[in-house]
Amino acid sequence: MTAERAASVVLADGEVVRVRTLRPADTEEVLALHTGLGERDRYLRFFGPATAGMAALAARVAAETGVGHAAVGAFRGDRLIGVAHYEIVADPTEAEVALAVDGRVQAHGVGTVLLEYLVSIARRYGIRRLIGSVLAENSRMLALFNDLGLPFRTTPGGPERQFVLSLEVGEPYRAALSERERVADVASLSAVLKPASVAVAGASRRPGAVGHAVLRNILEGGYTGKVFAVNPNATEVLGVPCVPSVTDLADPPELVVVCVPAPAVPAVIVQSGQAGARAAVIVTAGLTGTDAGRQVVEAARRYGMRLVGPNCVGVANTDVAVALNATFMPGRVPAGHVGVVSQSGGFGIALLESLRQLGIGVSSMVSTGDKYDISGNDLLMWWQRDPGTEIAVLYLESFGNPRKFGRLARSLAHEKPVAAIRTGSTEIAQRAAASHTAAAATPAVTRDALYEQAGVIAVDTITELVDVIAALSWQPLPAGNRVAIISNAGGAGVLAADACVRVGLTVPELGEKALSGLRDLLPGQASVGNPVDTTAAVGAPVFGECLDVLLADDGVDAVIAATVPIATGDPVIALKEPAPGGKPVLAVRFGALGHAAPLTGPAGEVVTVAYADPAGAATALGHLARYAAWRARPAGAVPDLPGIDSRRALALVGNRPAGWLDPAETTQLLDCFGIPVVPSRFTRDPGAAAEAFRELGGPVAVKASVEGLVHKSEAGGVVLDVRDETEVRATVEGWRARFGDRWRGALVQRMCPRGRELLVGIAGDEVFGPLIVFGLGGVDTDLVGDRAARLAPLSDADADLLLHGLRSSAELFRRDHLDVAAIRDVLLRVSRLAEVLPEVAELDLNPLVATETGAIVLDARVRIEPREPADEFLRRLRT
Repeated sequence: MTAERAASVVLADGEVVRVRTLRPADTEEVLALHTGLGERDRYLRFFGPATAGMAALAARVAAETGVGHAAVGAFRGDRLIGVAHYEIVADPTEAEVALAVDGRVQAHGVGTVLLEYLVSIARRYGIRRLIGSVLAENSRMLALFNDLGLPFRTTPGGPERQFVLSLEVGEPYRAALSERERVADVASLSAVLKPASVAVAGASRRPGAVGHAVLRNILEGGYTGKVFAVNPNATEVLGVPCVPSVTDLADPPELVVVCVPAPAVPAVIVQSGQAGARAAVIVTAGLTGTDAGRQVVEAARRYGMRLVGPNCVGVANTDVAVALNATFMPGRVPAGHVGVVSQSGGFGIALLESLRQLGIGVSSMVSTGDKYDISGNDLLMWWQRDPGTEIAVLYLESFGNPRKFGRLARSLAHEKPVAAIRTGSTEIAQRAAASHTAAAATPAVTRDALYEQAGVIAVDTITELVDVIAALSWQPLPAGNRVAIISNAGGAGVLAADACVRVGLTVPELGEKALSGLRDLLPGQASVGNPVDTTAAVGAPVFGECLDVLLADDGVDAVIAATVPIATGDPVIALKEPAPGGKPVLAVRFGALGHAAPLTGPAGEVVTVAYADPAGAATALGHLARYAAWRARPAGAVPDLPGIDSRRALALVGNRPAGWLDPAETTQLLDCFGIPVVPSRFTRDPGAAAEAFRELGGPVAVKASVEGLVHKSEAGGVVLDVRDETEVRATVEGWRARFGDRWRGALVQRMCPRGRELLVGIAGDEVFGPLIVFGLGGVDTDLVGDRAARLAPLSDADADLLLHGLRSSAELFRRDHLDVAAIRDVLLRVSRLAEVLPEVAELDLNPLVATETGAIVLDARVRIEPREPADEFLRRLRT
């Protein structure tokens, strides 16, 4: 965060303020804040009246942020309401901190937000501790520091306490920060999803107009709050009196739904802010990329308003206490337990219609459109606190803060299923997404890694999504992926078995007790193996008893009952009540109309979901099994790795121009993170190469460093097993003559034992951050293309999933007996490098040679791309 780029931050009560570093031009505001403190606050801040020296203090606080000083301020509109600053006294890793907040806004979280931003700046400058003094009676300040989530200690006893705040930003701090953000965000979203009053700006008397449809839906939906209409050319619309402007309303509306033409939207947002509105839903399209769009954002930030849209369908909340349908969707929004957020209005409408046909409703729906402010991240926080939401559904074409999304989605997915449609997987789809959302589409591999790590159930079609929602709504999660299949037609069972195997489910052999029970129930011509074929002669009662036998088998986690109706009936009617034992049972009814439908019991209650095709049932069950396995898996932790020298690494990389590090610099960088590299010497001439040979001892490998040469082996730039100085000299002399101006030098390396060649890399992304890649290395890298990827930072569990995420992993580690611990350690250290150095845009350890007793890097490349450090965990609204 720089002085020129303010961040809009939501406080604990939902109010939005701006936070930025201070500059000399703010001196008068800083002075006014301190002199305006009440007598009690001044005493607590200065340990006395402290009227002298205020001007000098203000000038010192408002100095430009640099190595020894930093100050951040919180602004409500143009008024400074809080300041936090530090000064380095002697030790460059320690700074004295002070905080002052206007008494009129205390207890709203201003001080906490300021400290969060100050901590982020301090860590960037290498400060490890913030110190200071506080009066023992200043309980509010002591509680603020203590609740921050960082290690905090004070001296005992006495009226004045010395304190130390350690800037060890680990999981406790990030968890505390996330919880504060969740509380604040939910408070601010109340104005969107639980407003006490709504005004429709652009309410129209014309039935075909969007403003007419929105107002009609609000009224017909039974909204429990006050409704206002704004139209300068009408006195009333649909029985609601109209006023010319939002500012003409006698009572300020909490939410304004904007349906006016694009050029008029900025004025409406300004009027809404002046009237005291807390949020706006902008249905209007055509703003993005225009001056009007920029003016809308500026006005919303100036007045502290939250925004939905523009270019959206609207918002809905079916909670009976609210009953808000502020959309232009056709018909009533069905009430239920599914929360929906969608960048595409069309997707939202289509999904709601599909769910309506199944009898499944939504708890809330937000169409984010061009996503100027409120995004999927906000809704993830809302749904975690909303008891009416049991399943979260996302349609996202872009990510503003993917790392925060991953953290929020992971937190929610441990409590409630989160499902998402994959979008932008092809180049054409990416272009289409960018064209109508004005956002960069997400690379598919990185997006999938994000979803997988966060426990998001990712699907490819609306049909697949609805199938999964139905299964989640009406069946429990399986304890594993072992599926028993029962059918009254052999072909139906075979098709179901094939579908299960295709999606990664297991169709195991049944236990002896189950086999015996089935033999006792079924005719001799029946097949009691898995899949079970009861034959068409078996009626519903016996079919139901067979189903109970399968559910009682400890080796079965779920059952698919695939039936074909015959003249004597359909045995699927045996499913009259939920299955015993908490195991999911999905039905397949061949010949049924549609794709999925609820299967009801005698009293009309839904027992399970019935699919028209076994592929739908197997796919849905596969998603449930993988999600259940993710929830059961230990979360893991980012380990504290010994032997890491972040300061030396920062000094090596900092302020470098973009480009590739030379081999010597690359080796130094890897050494800073304890990544083992084969002993090497970088040389520029034949004589130095011969000296390196003598120093390392033979045999050695000699590798050319040539500008633009990526695949050295293919270009003859690698010679192995060189055993004398003469050959070393000749090799380097030949390369220098051959490559001419492109020649940079030669890397002389001690030959190491043969082993399995692997690849570990970093693929940097400006939006997603670093992606850690693991796969087969050497000549297999491009030939086989067997790789796995996960976003940094890696936990120990993430590293294990990478190790076992290759198609070849099982065979690789079983046959070659590789040192798994050593490879895991390299992955974790590369992840830490990626986290500490965002400037590393690309890193390639290829090959990393793994043996039974270790792993060592033979060749490495690192590309630097200067980037401004960003703290993805700080609270801030989209810009």
